[in-house]
Amino acid sequence: MGLTNSQYNAIMRDYQKQQSLDHAEQMQRSDEIYARFPEFSEIDAKIASLSTDCARRLLDGESASVDELRKEIDKLSLRRCRILTSHGYPSDYLSPHYRCPDCQDTGYIGTQKCHCFRQAEIDLLYMQSNLRESLKTEHFGAFSLSYYSDKRTDPVTGLSAAATAQRTYEECRRFVREFDDRFENLFLYGDTGLGKTFLSHCVAKELLESAHSVIYFSSFRLFELFADSAFGRSSASEAGELEQHIFSCDLLIIDDLGTELVNSFVSSQLFHVLNERIMRRKSTLISTNLTLATFADTYSERVFSRISSNYTMLKLIGDDIRIQKKISANRT
Repeated sequence: MGLTNSQYNAIMRDYQKQQSLDHAEQMQRSDEIYARFPEFSEIDAKIASLSTDCARRLLDGESASVDELRKEIDKLSLRRCRILTSHGYPSDYLSPHYRCPDCQDTGYIGTQKCHCFRQAEIDLLYMQSNLRESLKTEHFGAFSLSYYSDKRTDPVTGLSAAATAQRTYEECRRFVREFDDRFENLFLYGDTGLGKTFLSHCVAKELLESAHSVIYFSSFRLFELFADSAFGRSSASEAGELEQHIFSCDLLIIDDLGTELVNSFVSSQLFHVLNERIMRRKSTLISTNLTLATFADTYSERVFSRISSNYTMLKLIGDDIRIQKKISANRT
């Protein structure tokens, strides 16, 4: 899950740069101390010589004589430390100072990814998701059922707007919980301003924070990028990278499907994306303001067939939440 090869390599390049910076800063501190305290270079040279002698004796089987050498090394190390601390330097001033002491800026502890590597994964995936700013405030904890009426009901299901929203919310939470164990796609539909995009962002936030790759596009922007690729307005390498991200990310979110100008090109590209991701068993979340009947009339039959047979349909009903908020704000 998570990173492509290029994303992984980008993180590892950052670690390599940090290691080079660690080394350069350590050398700078060493030069400073050697210039100020000439005896330091003599002590370090003596420690290096004794350490070499110690290793040689161990290889020659003279382990009994090693203890005295180690005691001498300890004395020199203590003397070295006292020179530093007596002049106001920390005792570890000449040791490497790592950004992450746990992995020593390698990204790994043994064969396991360090916690700092996992955070770097999350940060990179957030940056590439197109959602960083939105997700600061839009998450499951901020979702409120108070905007959905108990009195307004869906004539098809008989459920109230509040009960329908509760079901959709719970289905989105379940989708996240079972994401790694079950291939599933979501189709959120209903009128404008009912929380479809908000719930999409909630799902995205949870998955991004568990280091899954999530990419969000408004439908207009997605098909604009496909048009740029198809009609030569972007380079071949850019087009290839776009397809790589769209087809292989763990979750693709297509928001407000139906607001773009629908034509044969859009329908064929949409089918291509949906079909390719189904074949790869990569989840997709679609939101639309269109009714199912209007959606079926707007796109090709094969697009609607793919969605109706491979997506969990989740409906929201009620009054525009943005208008409710404005009315409430005007009253206060």
